[in-house]
Amino acid sequence: MNKRLLKDLLYEQVARIGKAVSSPKRLELMELLAQGEKTVEVLASELSIDVKLASAHLKALRQARLVESRRDGKYMVYRLSGDDVANLWVTLRLVAEEHLVELQMALQHMVSAPEKLAQVGRTDLLEQARRGEVIVIDVRPQDEYQVAHLPFARSMPLPEIERRLAELPKDHDIVAYCRGPFCMLSDEALKLLSGQGYRVRKILDGVAEWQAAGMPVERPLES
Repeated sequence: MNKRLLKDLLYEQVARIGKAVSSPKRLELMELLAQGEKTVEVLASELSIDVKLASAHLKALRQARLVESRRDGKYMVYRLSGDDVANLWVTLRLVAEEHLVELQMALQHMVSAPEKLAQVGRTDLLEQARRGEVIVIDVRPQDEYQVAHLPFARSMPLPEIERRLAELPKDHDIVAYCRGPFCMLSDEALKLLSGQGYRVRKILDGVAEWQAAGMPVERPLES
């Protein structure tokens, strides 16, 4: 094989990844699967598409070796093929945020109330949580928390918060997080808790962002 053909082959193989992630729905699938493995039915419901279309998107990701699947009875369960795939999603989003004004404007609209953001760095937040000075709550579903979560975080899925208010002392600051900057579960948690008189803020990080930044995460299922 001559050098030109070899170079063409090399770039073509890398381009397979680019093609696989060229769909907004596939990017959202990557973000969801960064939280842990899920059935195609759950993924389709999260994306508000039918199972057939979700399966087609997953097939494209699988062909690029970005996801893997296994059968569990009558269900097909999907997962990312490695933590580096979750990091790829985070990197793509960060590059887009840096260079796309349209995305910056959309994010500013999402974070229209900057006072809702916790003004603390990751390391400081980790230390404050370790010392019990703040209470960090993970408002994702319980199964995602069991796969991986921020150290010292409590699992408090959004649908359970209202009936579990007694577990949250009002004399402590509360910091909520969910799946990342595009996730709105933490916004709903803030609205609910602030309406009950709690001092609550959120961080934009999810587990994937936290891990990509080199911060530790806890993985209960591996313990």
